[in-house]
Amino acid sequence: MDKKPRPNQTAAGQRRARVLIIEDDTFLAGMYVTKLTLENFDVQLASDGQQGLKLIRETKPDIILLDILLPKLSGFDILKAIKRNPQTKSVPVILLTNLGEKRDVVKGLDLGAVDYLIKAHFLPSEVVTKIKRQVHPAPQKAATAGRGAGVHSSPAQTA
Repeated sequence: MDKKPRPNQTAAGQRRARVLIIEDDTFLAGMYVTKLTLENFDVQLASDGQQGLKLIRETKPDIILLDILLPKLSGFDILKAIKRNPQTKSVPVILLTNLGEKRDVVKGLDLGAVDYLIKAHFLPSEVVTKIKRQVHPAPQKAATAGRGAGVHSSPAQTA
């Protein structure tokens, strides 16, 4: 009998890491859904803040990729709600946004994001690598991974 993995499992029968993307740009969201699915993640998508909060409660993701500028509820408000809830406060959140002002970066990290990525500065493959590092941290890096460890800006922003 040919034993196929369930949709949320790997070929080895392990549960696939669940990623929730909260992004209103349909092209970008679709690209990340495709890329992460090909990387064997179980991916859910919300196109606005309210839908995102609902899916967080329903799907219990392992990691959240969160835009800040969203319809109905901002990414900052979602992040606050995630970190206030005892059931979700340990879920890592990576902010992926066009907002590059230092005050936005500081606010996102202070609210509990594990990383703050500016969309224009990262290839999708780099974002996937950052997600993998959060979901499956290397043993020697797990102790040093911390708030803001992956915040990046372009050389133009630091000049």
